[in-house]
Amino acid sequence: MRRLRQALLLIIATLALLAMHAGAAQAQKKTLVVALNQDPDILDPTLARTYVGRIVFSHICEKLYEIDEGLRISPQLAAALPAITDGGKTVTIKLRSGVKFNDGTPMDAEAVKFSLDRHRTLKGSNRASELAPVEAVEVVDHLTVRLRLKAPYSPLLAQLTDRSGMPLSPTAAKKLGDNFGTAPVCVGPWQFAERVPQDRIVVEKSPHYFDPSQAKFDRVIFRIIPDDNVRLANLRSGDIDLMHMVRPSDATAIKREGKFELSNVTGLGYQGININLRNKTGKQNPPGDLGTPLANDPRVREAFELSIDREAINQVVWDGLYTPGCTPIPPISVFADKTRKCPGRDVAKAKKLLADAGLAGGYAFELAVINNPGERRVGEVIQQMAREAGFTISLRPQEFASALKDDDDGKLQAFQIGWSGRVDPDGNIHMNQTCKGSLNATLACDEKIDALLNRAREISDVDQRRALYREAIDMFTARRNIIYIYHLNYIVAFPKSFKGYKAVPDGLIRIKGTSWS
Repeated sequence: MRRLRQALLLIIATLALLAMHAGAAQAQKKTLVVALNQDPDILDPTLARTYVGRIVFSHICEKLYEIDEGLRISPQLAAALPAITDGGKTVTIKLRSGVKFNDGTPMDAEAVKFSLDRHRTLKGSNRASELAPVEAVEVVDHLTVRLRLKAPYSPLLAQLTDRSGMPLSPTAAKKLGDNFGTAPVCVGPWQFAERVPQDRIVVEKSPHYFDPSQAKFDRVIFRIIPDDNVRLANLRSGDIDLMHMVRPSDATAIKREGKFELSNVTGLGYQGININLRNKTGKQNPPGDLGTPLANDPRVREAFELSIDREAINQVVWDGLYTPGCTPIPPISVFADKTRKCPGRDVAKAKKLLADAGLAGGYAFELAVINNPGERRVGEVIQQMAREAGFTISLRPQEFASALKDDDDGKLQAFQIGWSGRVDPDGNIHMNQTCKGSLNATLACDEKIDALLNRAREISDVDQRRALYREAIDMFTARRNIIYIYHLNYIVAFPKSFKGYKAVPDGLIRIKGTSWS
């Protein structure tokens, strides 16, 4: 018994020593590895559109304003919240002093004006419609810019918490021109170092950041690992430190292991299916007739939606941890319409609609899906459901960035795609649903919808804006250029020794201020 006790004590001491050494090694680890489930598109804040790209930007391209866990907006590169005068048509922004871009050049009012004008006017800008109400940007003094608006624009502050509010180094932008996205230079705790497509993006601690104590890691490596199972295996082996987009089905198992923390927050965005209505040769070109029943006959699109059971998708694919929904506004938003009921599955009505459209024998089309297990599974469930109503859907799995390009170029009939979401609902709707919206790849257009959404931009009263969004949503959900399906939760896993991580409903991973304990 005595020998057994001694042996046990030896084992315990050895384990404690190993744990101590492991903890010390981790504390000294100066490179943090974050696994993303998709490869971002171009790393140019003016042109970019991917959610995972926003995660990279949050480390190398800070914004004029930031949001926190409670969706409160506070200054980041600005020195204070803006002063709004002239009935909401003049917005004056004071800038933080002593800020430098990651190339060492000053971030001043001239640089912010250059950046905002670039976001507004560069060909192909995905920020253009976000800043469309801005008529002019003026330099008041070295650290003050003034925005002149065509009309009051209540979502402006929220837009400046994202890519529209990212100042870029004019020196780098002028030098690199169209290649700025290959080596972006902004303000951030880290600076861009390297990119290997489909593999990794590396950022290194910036010598110019105004608060260097917030960057505890010398390097952050974003590894691109689309396969959920491979990301999970890398987390367990210690090859990655943070796992982004943990599947709900894996979350319980990870928690049970006791080695990892799980951060889980309901997102601001939506997941749905874009249906191409008029994009024949690219969203920048005039709309054309696609000549397909899916594009031209609203009865076919309605039949397709009626073949889908949103709650079943949530249960079968996501273990019931997401939220079924049929609008672009998430339930956590103050603008959400609590009275709206989503249409239930109705196979008989779907069949009748197809028959009325002259398609009693059924209808076939292709649905593009992002090539990862979760998205493929959603596509497969929809494929099976729609088959019962008379649809034959062929799935087209694609890498994320290439699918986005094909969508923009008008090469897709339907695209299963989401939007990561913004604090203000305008950021979830206007760019996608207005005639000239910069992300309207379906080229759906209705001037009555535009008028409602533009009016919602001009007023600040929440109840009035909610009523306008309710009316607009009635109209564009009926045309079904986007069929909204659910709102996801952002789940991130990391070792228990990783401290300081805060989950924000925009789903972005923020490393600034975190460290090993």
